[in-house]
Amino acid sequence: MCHLMRPNELSLFIQGSIVPGSVVRGYGVAKVMKSGNEELKEGDYVWGITGWEDYSWNFDPHKLLTKIHITDDVPLSYYAGILGMPGHGAYVGWNEICYPKQGEVVYVSSAAGGVGHLVGQFAKMLGCYVVGSASTNEKVDVLKTKLGFDDAFNYKQGDLRSNLNKCFPKGIDIYFDNVGGEMLEEVLHHMNINGRIAVSGMISQYNLNQPHGIRDLFSLIKNRLNLRGFVQHDYTNAYPEYAEWTVKKLQEKKLIYVEEVIVGLETAASAFVGIFEGHNIGKRVVVVAQE
Repeated sequence: MCHLMRPNELSLFIQGSIVPGSVVRGYGVAKVMKSGNEELKEGDYVWGITGWEDYSWNFDPHKLLTKIHITDDVPLSYYAGILGMPGHGAYVGWNEICYPKQGEVVYVSSAAGGVGHLVGQFAKMLGCYVVGSASTNEKVDVLKTKLGFDDAFNYKQGDLRSNLNKCFPKGIDIYFDNVGGEMLEEVLHHMNINGRIAVSGMISQYNLNQPHGIRDLFSLIKNRLNLRGFVQHDYTNAYPEYAEWTVKKLQEKKLIYVEEVIVGLETAASAFVGIFEGHNIGKRVVVVAQE
């Protein structure tokens, strides 16, 4: 639900605690049942911000919804993942924030998640050396054997500093951060000069009463680092180009997408909480209704 962050559209993109009885909102795929919008007709499919409910009313579809051009070889669920916000966000962060170059050393945290497992593959396509971290040995195995990462480690086993020293003896050029907190703080000390850090998410911090504060930022100066956060919604104009590129890579089997589909609106709460507990591999999708 990282879309709830946009300050100039406060009511749509920033949300505090959810009021009991109110609709939980997030990115999803929907079919248009009725429309007063000339660009979205009855029967069209869209992806964007919807509610965890059988029917949603959208008052500003231009900002919140994107029309899906149906093809037989792309499941609709992909528009909640690789062809939706997570996939486009991974692509934007990698290309627009990291400014990657062939041969660079890349570290991706939460690398087995919906964003991370794509970033690692984008980096490998460019010819980078890629290491990921994940919360279980099963995920580490998936990164190395299925997704093509050069190395990976379970951050819950052993000392984080020791793991980073082992995996990055010559330092890190690019860090794609999905975790924040202590992970980000430690990685700062392993970055090479002119390194780039793309802050995509901070899953370790979302539910803390007292978020972890980074105590030493001097390495930003010493190593001339670029530390930058971003939101996918700021780059919607580039989405058509991304979608065309991604569909082609999927058809050519040059890009692997991992998704876990869970059926039933009644499962949504436990499925969502399970992400914070590290239960998912790839993108977790809940099917609310089927035709």
